[in-house]
Amino acid sequence: MPDLATLLPMVALLLAIGAIAGVIAGLLGVGGGIVLVPAFFYTFAHLGYQGPKLMQICVATSLATIVVTSVRSVLAHSKKGAVDWALLRAWLPFIVLGALAGTLLASQVKSLTLQVIFAVLALIAGLYLSFGRAQWRLGDGMPAQPLRGVYATCLGFFSAMMGIGGGTFGVPLMSLYGVVIHRAVATAAGFGILIAVPSVVGFLLLPVSGAPPFTLGAVNIPAFLLVIAMTLITTPWGVKLAHAMDPKPLKRAFAVFIMLVALNMLRKVFFG
Repeated sequence: MPDLATLLPMVALLLAIGAIAGVIAGLLGVGGGIVLVPAFFYTFAHLGYQGPKLMQICVATSLATIVVTSVRSVLAHSKKGAVDWALLRAWLPFIVLGALAGTLLASQVKSLTLQVIFAVLALIAGLYLSFGRAQWRLGDGMPAQPLRGVYATCLGFFSAMMGIGGGTFGVPLMSLYGVVIHRAVATAAGFGILIAVPSVVGFLLLPVSGAPPFTLGAVNIPAFLLVIAMTLITTPWGVKLAHAMDPKPLKRAFAVFIMLVALNMLRKVFFG
């Protein structure tokens, strides 16, 4: 049983992480995973947990939180008729297949490799947040097969490896095909469920040595519970802030922050 000197700093840091992730999610409409994974990583590393599967624990725990937040989000959006259920059904098998493949690969690679993958993809997401334009288009409607299968499989694969939901890549992708933003956000929450559920099941079966206390498979239970509790409280605060101010400059600032976090992660990998 870990002593209080170990548990109390961990609890305090995780509460702070959950609070910040909730505000950012509500304010900017950005999924919490892209914040939670690096936050978990630096928290656990700072507390002395630097095992060979540390990044896997961060990814798996982030995905566990996404199961809860995505279900809550889909139910809320569904009441407003914003979820495209036909699109979700069409993409379901490919997203699940991609997520399972991403989980399998993530469980096999070294933590350093997963850090590089996360950092590179986070850089891409940050660049899109910074420079993407609402009028950009790849088509006037969501693509049919075989492109649909390719997109959906890649979405599930890379999201599972990063520990993120469907919003980071799903919303820009649907927007590029003319899906209105509120419908894209609502449907991407459904993507999050399809990504997170099979991924978490896979990560729960992954044995991890040297993990932080109370870790089941690769999912850290205290981090999961504390972050969920805080995001439920603070996400509405972020939503209120979004209605009280212009979120565009904040979104650009957040994009810069994400890119700096990604670059710092790459620096640690290559230069120590």
